[in-house]
Amino acid sequence: MGELLGTVISKDTNPNSSEFAFVITNNKARKGQFVMLDTAEGKMIARISDIIKTNRYFERAESVQEFERAGKSLTELFPADRWEYLVGEAVTLGVYSEEKLMRSSFPASPGTKVHMAENDILSNFFGLDGNKGLEIGKVEYHDLPVKINMTKLFQKHLAILAMSGAGKSYLTSVLMEELMERQAEHGQMAVIVIDTHGEYVGFAEDPKYRDNADIVLGKDFKIGVPHISANTIAQFIPSMSSVQKRELTRLLSSMYAEKKGQTFNLKDVLDYIDESDTKSTTKGILYTLLLSLHQTRLFGNYDNPPLDKIAKPGHMTIIDISDMVNLRNKQMVVTYLSTKLFEARRANKIPPYVLVIEEAHNFAPEGIRAEGAISKRIIEKIAREGRKFNSCLCLISQRPINLSTTALSQCNTHMILRVNNPYDLKHIGESSEGVTSDVLKTISSLRVGEALIVGEAVNYPLFLKVRKRKSKKNERGTALEEACLNFRKQEKLKDEDLQAFI
Repeated sequence: MGELLGTVISKDTNPNSSEFAFVITNNKARKGQFVMLDTAEGKMIARISDIIKTNRYFERAESVQEFERAGKSLTELFPADRWEYLVGEAVTLGVYSEEKLMRSSFPASPGTKVHMAENDILSNFFGLDGNKGLEIGKVEYHDLPVKINMTKLFQKHLAILAMSGAGKSYLTSVLMEELMERQAEHGQMAVIVIDTHGEYVGFAEDPKYRDNADIVLGKDFKIGVPHISANTIAQFIPSMSSVQKRELTRLLSSMYAEKKGQTFNLKDVLDYIDESDTKSTTKGILYTLLLSLHQTRLFGNYDNPPLDKIAKPGHMTIIDISDMVNLRNKQMVVTYLSTKLFEARRANKIPPYVLVIEEAHNFAPEGIRAEGAISKRIIEKIAREGRKFNSCLCLISQRPINLSTTALSQCNTHMILRVNNPYDLKHIGESSEGVTSDVLKTISSLRVGEALIVGEAVNYPLFLKVRKRKSKKNERGTALEEACLNFRKQEKLKDEDLQAFI
C-alpha cells in the first residue's frame, strides 16, 4: 500500500458501491488524486472528487450569528480550532483483484484505511503500456508516466477537444514527437497533418526532426488531372447531376485513351469538352462547373506531393494550408488527400497512417449542406471504416458541438483539455463515455497543459499533465504587444516616406 491518507467514515448516503468519504489525516491528499483501500472484493481504486473542510462549531448559522453579536468569536469561547477537519469525497472507479479489473459492487467499510494508490497498480488499472507506449505526460500527484498503447489510441480514431489557447496544438506536437521517435521494431505509422495555421512547421526546422518531416504549402499542393475520375470531380461539386456525371465519365475516358502516356491539365479537359459533340446544354453546364474548379489553381499535370512521399513509416508530412483563404479550396485539399490515402491503404499500397485534421469542425461540420461541407463525407467514411484498414483519424476541434456527430462518435478515444462553453461541455458529456458529472465540472477548471483521456485508450478516465515538448515551437506567432509596436513602426515609416516625397 502507498502512503496513508485517511480513514473511511460513515455518512447518510455513503459509503456505497460507487462513492465514499474519508477523513483526511495527511495533508498530501489532493483533489484528482487516486487512492486505494482494501474491500471484501479486492483493492478498490478511487479518485478524490472533492475535498471539504468542516467544523462542527460552525455548522449552525444561527448559533454563529448569535455569538458574533455578543462581540466575541466562537474561537475565543470554544476550542473550535480543534474540531476543524478535512473530508475527502471519492468516486469508486473499480476493483483490482488477482490482476483482474472488476466493477465495484460492494461498498468499503467505515474505518478502512485509505492509501495513495501505488504506481504499478495504477498503471495496470488504467491499461497503460509501460514498454512500447507513447509517453504524453504524467499522472498528477503520482509521478507516473502516462504511456498509451498506440493501437488503442489511434486504431479506432482520436479526438482532441479544447477551447482556443488550452494547449491542443502543444499536445498534438507531443504525440507527433512520440510517433516520429518510435523505434521501427515497435511499429511505425505515417503521420499526415492538415495544418490550418502553420503551427507545426517548426518540425521541419528542428535539427532533431527535420530529416523526417516535410512541409507542403497550400499554394504548392496540386491535384493531378491525368489520374482523377469523374467520381473524384463529383466530390468537389456535390450539385453535379447523375446525367452530367455520366457524360463527364464518357468524355474523360475518351480523352484519357487519346492522351495515354501524356500529361495534361484541367485547361486541356475544358478544351476537350468545348470541342466535343456533347449536347449543348450539358456541355455548357459541365464547362462552367469545371471552369470553377480550374480557377482554384489546385489542379495540375501531376499530384504534388506524390503519394509515396506523403506516407512513409515514422515520417510526417505537413500540409500547411494557412496560406489559403477560401474554405472550399481547403476542403478540396482535405477531400482529395483523404480519399487518396484511404484508397491506397485499402489496397495496402501505403503503411498504416494517422491523418491529423486541425479545425476539424470546418471540414466535417454538423448541420451543413453538402455544398458547404464537401470533405465531410470522406471524413465520416474513414471514421466508420478506417479501423478495418488501419487508416486512422485524429480530429482536433475547439467547437465539438459543431463537429459531425457521426465522425465524433466514431472517435473511441477523446483527449479533452479546458472547455468553458456550456453547450460544448454538454455535448462532450453526451458523446464521451465515462465522463461523469464531477469530471465534467473539472474540465472547465483545467489549467493549460492539463488533459483528460477517456475511451478506448484507457480503462477509466484519466487526468494528466502533458509533458514538455522536445521539438522547436513554431515562431510564426507574434506577441500582441510586439504586433502593435510593429504596426506603429510601419505607419511611422509610411508617414516619414510621405513627408520626404512631399
